[in-house]
Amino acid sequence: MTANRPLAGLRVAVTRSVDRAGGLLAALEGAGAEPVLVPLIDFEVSGNDVLGRALRRLAEGEYRWLVISSITTVRALKQWCESAGTSLAELVPPSTSVATIGPTSVDILAAEGIEAVLAPTDVQSAAGLVELWPDAAPADGTTNKVLLPQSNLASPTLVDGLAAKGWAPEAVTAYRTVDYPARDGRRLTAALAARSPMQECVARDVLAPAQAAGEIRSGAIGAVVLASGSAARRTAETIAPLPESCLVVAIGEPTREEAERLGMRVAATAVHPTPEGITAALAAARTHFHNQDSQEPS
Repeated sequence: MTANRPLAGLRVAVTRSVDRAGGLLAALEGAGAEPVLVPLIDFEVSGNDVLGRALRRLAEGEYRWLVISSITTVRALKQWCESAGTSLAELVPPSTSVATIGPTSVDILAAEGIEAVLAPTDVQSAAGLVELWPDAAPADGTTNKVLLPQSNLASPTLVDGLAAKGWAPEAVTAYRTVDYPARDGRRLTAALAARSPMQECVARDVLAPAQAAGEIRSGAIGAVVLASGSAARRTAETIAPLPESCLVVAIGEPTREEAERLGMRVAATAVHPTPEGITAALAAARTHFHNQDSQEPS
């Protein structure tokens, strides 16, 4: 382990699907780690026209705000647009402002022709966006309706937070989070104009949960990256219990809270949910772990 390669020799399980893990795998490898993919969740289209009806109302100018709370939501909306013969840029009228949950999503949306005018930079989450949100609905006669297309498993943080500030949020299911792999014909497949930092994946080792569990218990895998609350739940269902020597890193605070609720010991939480942020958190956790070991009496 060196300053330039703080994860040298560490085999790391990454709980993302193959098509969404590229940037993280590259960052981990750059720090000396040997990452392996353990895909636990996948994404399917919503399967009904509730989303379509809401998006048609969006195009007609019914909403004051559109909140896009994840990069997966961008893909879901783009897939709907492709099936409807339109584009994301054409879908959002000038009268509707767009908010999202961090700089990465801002860049992804910009590549699709959409300008996000509100996004947290520090706490990149639903809670961070609520904190930035205007305190009161407009008093100039314009609509106070906010459209929130999101996962079927989304927490109520955004809906409750915006309602408390006087807005009228409308949450609709844009996609469904499912156990990996998604069903043929239902899988979310839309490609982004600007690839997410988590994408551009070159084939690596891919392990089934049972294989990963065996390698973790034998010590062959020394760390697990939890890439979402859903991944934390699937890890608890299919891989846990994790030994204390296994370094568990969460992509953000909501994921950490879910992992700890499920009984997992989280060694570190990324300050920013980016490949670099996750890698830095794991490196810090590993250093701390080694320092603790060196201080224990022999």
